[in-house]
Amino acid sequence: MKPFEKILTAIDFSESSDFAFEYALTLATQFQAELTILHVINEPVDLRGFYVPHISFEQLEKEIEEGAEKMMEKFCQTKMGDFTSYKTAIVTGIPYEEIIRKAEETGASLVVLGTHGRTGIDHLIFGSTAERVVRSAASPVLTIRMPGTAA
Repeated sequence: MKPFEKILTAIDFSESSDFAFEYALTLATQFQAELTILHVINEPVDLRGFYVPHISFEQLEKEIEEGAEKMMEKFCQTKMGDFTSYKTAIVTGIPYEEIIRKAEETGASLVVLGTHGRTGIDHLIFGSTAERVVRSAASPVLTIRMPGTAA
């Protein structure tokens, strides 16, 4: 097996991505790999035609980005410990497309993702970011499901 030199993990600050992150960090530590932690801000619905009191669309986008940056900073402060070979990225777009793009951009040799384990109508409506990444990524993808979630 080839060693993993660069690992990409995507987080959405959910319990599921938190759980998967632990695997990514463990693998990065064991392989002495560089870890990229990516958060994708889901492409916002364009609200410009709607009345949203006291805030412009541009201000809303800015506040969402600032919130994501603060969450990422707090996440790294609490999760990284002594591990220093990492970088973070926050992008806006369609999650699976941005994950694949960032994996290619960073030359990731492994992508680690949490999966919510949606089934039935939820899966049909929301699809699966992890499933789309698995189907399209050039590198191996490790999906991690939390214990107790649907199979």
